[in-house]
Amino acid sequence: MDAQAAAVSITGLSVMRGKKPVLHGLDLRIPRGEVVGLLGPSGCGKSTLLRSIVGTQVIAGGLVEVLGDEAGSAALRRRVGYMTQDTAVYDDLPVAANLRYFARVIGADEAQVQRVIERTDLGSVVRSMAGDLSGGQRSRLSLAIALLGKPELLVLDEPTVGLDPVLRVELWALFAELAGDGTTLLVSSHVMDEATRCDSLVLMREGRIIAQDTPAGLLARTGTATAEDAFLALIRAGGSTTTSALASGPGKHRATGETA
Repeated sequence: MDAQAAAVSITGLSVMRGKKPVLHGLDLRIPRGEVVGLLGPSGCGKSTLLRSIVGTQVIAGGLVEVLGDEAGSAALRRRVGYMTQDTAVYDDLPVAANLRYFARVIGADEAQVQRVIERTDLGSVVRSMAGDLSGGQRSRLSLAIALLGKPELLVLDEPTVGLDPVLRVELWALFAELAGDGTTLLVSSHVMDEATRCDSLVLMREGRIIAQDTPAGLLARTGTATAEDAFLALIRAGGSTTTSALASGPGKHRATGETA
């Protein structure tokens, strides 16, 4: 997959925290129009990698290109949506006012505000203060903010953490719907059972990528039945970085992550 065909193209990405390396010369290509899961234990470098992709992380070396431009470029402001682990909302403003504020920041119109309210099912709480929302509703509001501007790439840092199982399923269904409309989603998680909901997976450990594959390909390559077992098998094998062909065309089943 060449850089122009990829939503994200990373070569030799290194990040330091003081004198300690956090990311170790990563090479990565994220295909367009897929739900790509970034999986790994807490502290493995997932959030640092995501910040590097959206251009908010100081890097020590390497190149990060997003949708054909250098990460963090002004040209990407409306083309990339970013949802952090901490909900970035104003508690003293109603849901609708939060959305209108962020819409003005990026130049989105009122029609887009209404579109994201409907897409994230926030209509019943649109007049509620953000500080009075439940955890799940706050997550939906953060996602709605990230959706403003019709981004081509959505970078979501552990968007389902702490949510009840029903809401998690609903959000993953929305992610699949967005990808079906052509949006690329990079979704980080430390919950391995969410792997089967992705079109392809990137597995990280200790600042390194140990595998990139489809869910079905990963299980077949490791001879395991679950993503967690596959992850452990890769660690025991020394962290294989072999990448099989990613599913990137028709015939994918987004509900299972399997290829036809």
